[in-house]
Amino acid sequence: MSVVLMEGSQHYYMNVSDVICFDILVSAMKAENQSFGTDFLLVGLFQYGWTNSLLFVVVATIFTVALTGNIMLIHLIRLDTRLHTPMYFLLSQLSIIDLMYISTTVPKMAVNFLSKSKTITFMGCEIQTYVFLALGGTEALLLGFMSYDRYVAICHPLHYPILMSKKICCLMVACTWASGSVNAFIHTMYVFQLPFCRSRLINHFFCEIPALMSLVCQDTSHYEYTVLLSGLIILLLPFLAILASYARVLIVVFQMSLGKGQAKAISTCSSHLIVASLFYATTLATYTKPHPLRSPTRDKVVAVFYTIITPLLNPFIYSLRNKEVTGAMRRLLG
Repeated sequence: MSVVLMEGSQHYYMNVSDVICFDILVSAMKAENQSFGTDFLLVGLFQYGWTNSLLFVVVATIFTVALTGNIMLIHLIRLDTRLHTPMYFLLSQLSIIDLMYISTTVPKMAVNFLSKSKTITFMGCEIQTYVFLALGGTEALLLGFMSYDRYVAICHPLHYPILMSKKICCLMVACTWASGSVNAFIHTMYVFQLPFCRSRLINHFFCEIPALMSLVCQDTSHYEYTVLLSGLIILLLPFLAILASYARVLIVVFQMSLGKGQAKAISTCSSHLIVASLFYATTLATYTKPHPLRSPTRDKVVAVFYTIITPLLNPFIYSLRNKEVTGAMRRLLG
């Protein structure tokens, strides 16, 4: 059996099977156009439609709680003069970073749960990559300086006003922001000038360099060594500094032989170490793992911890459990 296809004054005769194959080809090309071209297509956290509504509610709730906690902490530190100390100045910077950090990835992720179009423009992907890298690097360095602040306060209390003066604190914060921004700028500029393959399908819920590298059409083994070196400097060194600082703090506290003080110090240090370890361990697992050993599904689950869980926990672990902060909240509420 055959059918007649007309194009202007021309007539073409095709078999029905040929027409069916042609329709299938056209449908496939339309589907491919979603992942080919100038825009990128984000696969998302999970690919099962029936869970999207539930995931949207969960992620939106976590996002709201994280925003509320960080905004509240920033507001308290700004208004209460008793909290105008180096420790709380660094904590306010951490909350500002977490506020921006979670806002970089989660809103787009939440919208994609309910949207059929999961595309992100080339420029939007580039901006998201830069901002995410800059904030992540800044937070990694800032957490190291925060542990140094606690080390000086407990182990060298007489020198604390000198070693943690306002000028030094501002210099620390400026160094963290500058280092994180420069590192992010270098990596973002390099990655986005590489030739991407025809497919622009990113198997992730946001634009992240390890996920983007799988789309590059040339050998990136040398660049992966650069990523590894950056990860060791920006992630591993501050984490080692945190471990060394809190180890020294605990040694000094145990030497004081204060039972109640020891319990409080152990509780505080352990909670800080748990959150810091969660952040550093997951980011190191993502940015120092060789490309052949990567699993997109596992990488997405790991990314949830340092993109969503850590910004959620930081304001509660570092500050809202603190008596000075709760006291400031009571004074503010009258």
